[in-house]
Formats: sequence, C-alpha cells, structure tokens
Amino acid sequence: MISGERRPAGELEGAVLDALWAAAEPMTVREVQAAVGGGLARTTITTILSRLHAKGVVRRTRTGRTYAYSPAVADPAALTARRMLRELDGSGIDRPTVLARFVSDLDADDERLLRSLLRRPGHGGGATA
Repeated sequence: MISGERRPAGELEGAVLDALWAAAEPMTVREVQAAVGGGLARTTITTILSRLHAKGVVRRTRTGRTYAYSPAVADPAALTARRMLRELDGSGIDRPTVLARFVSDLDADDERLLRSLLRRPGHGGGATA
C-alpha cells in the first residue's frame, strides 16, 4: 500500500476481528496491534476496538489499567447475519416487503438452501416452509 493511501472501509475492522477470532484468550490493544501488523499505531487499533465495542461486536474487560478484547460474535458468518438483522430492523420499511424482496433476489440454489434451513426444527418453518 502506498504511504498515505486509505484502506477500503472495514478492512482494518476485519483484520482486528480476524486477530480476535484466532486468539485463544482476550487480547490487549498491544497484542492486537502485534497480530494485525502493518505498522499501525496503537491509537489506531484502540479506535477500531472502541468502535467495534460500541457496535456490540467485541466485548472488553478490564485487566489492570487496560482492557482486553474478545469477539462478541462467533465468526464472520454470525457477524454478517447480525448486520443483516440490523439492516432489517432499521430499514423503516415493513419486514414482509423487505424479506419478500430479499427472497425474490436469491438465485435458485440460495432459495433452496433457505427453504431447507427454514424446515429444520427450531427455525419456525415447520414441514411446509
């Protein structure tokens, strides 16, 4: 990357989350900084972690005079699902319309997969989804 060039939106958040998902234990800012690499400033990592915490994507616990961070979502799929639900909740459009449009835009394979998932016990689809 050319010096001074901005990274694509979300790239740093993704790198930080990848580091947290790979860790066996909660990580401090310095540990995340070392794991992410790239010569990023500690303040940059702190800002990213603070934003992720505000979004509810990471948890933080006090360890001495600093915080240790851990993911609040299990993996990238859970994060994407969470974002999809947040969009659905905040769309301002009635849910049936949004969901109908979403389903109508799926390709045949994704539609079959969705129907199969909805038929599973505990997903509210019953046997006739």
